[in-house]
Amino acid sequence: MFRRRAQSPAEQAAEVIVKPGGKGRPTPKRSEAEKRRRQPITAPRDRKQAYRQVRERQAREREKRREGMSRGDEKYLLKRDQGPVRKFARDYVDARRTFGSYLMWSMFVIVAVSFLPFIFTRLLVLFLPPVLLGSVLVEGLLISRRVKKLAAERFPGEDHKGVGLYAAMRAMQIRRLRMPAPQVPLGGDKSA
Repeated sequence: MFRRRAQSPAEQAAEVIVKPGGKGRPTPKRSEAEKRRRQPITAPRDRKQAYRQVRERQAREREKRREGMSRGDEKYLLKRDQGPVRKFARDYVDARRTFGSYLMWSMFVIVAVSFLPFIFTRLLVLFLPPVLLGSVLVEGLLISRRVKKLAAERFPGEDHKGVGLYAAMRAMQIRRLRMPAPQVPLGGDKSA
């Protein structure tokens, strides 16, 4: 009753008729597909050795991504750094000296000076940090406005969302520690 009836070779050939939009060949049996996929096992028998190989491969991949990111290669950049608008914002900030990039160094100096036993140093430690932070904030706002305006002019069809904050945050980073690394020299391409 539920038995499959045997097919003649003519019936089998008729079954292979290609339907429109089909792949043009019969679906392979699972055993055949598994045989094609099978590859020789090259994993080491020792678990520690396998773990060491995985770590080495991951370290090579991380190094490759880090180098690509520092070069500014679009393929390796994070999503927040991709696109021509973000590249423009990076180049705009990297071509200028900013108060923000020297903020951390000046804070280190203020902390070092605070250990001196003079009244003048105590006043300096009390009043200078808020002045520096205020100047960095004002500078960030100015950079943000300028980058948004220039990006809107130069890249009218692109997404400009967050580009001002992106430029302001980059301006506050120490130049040597910026990632992706600066592609333009200080003072270069002031037309940006």
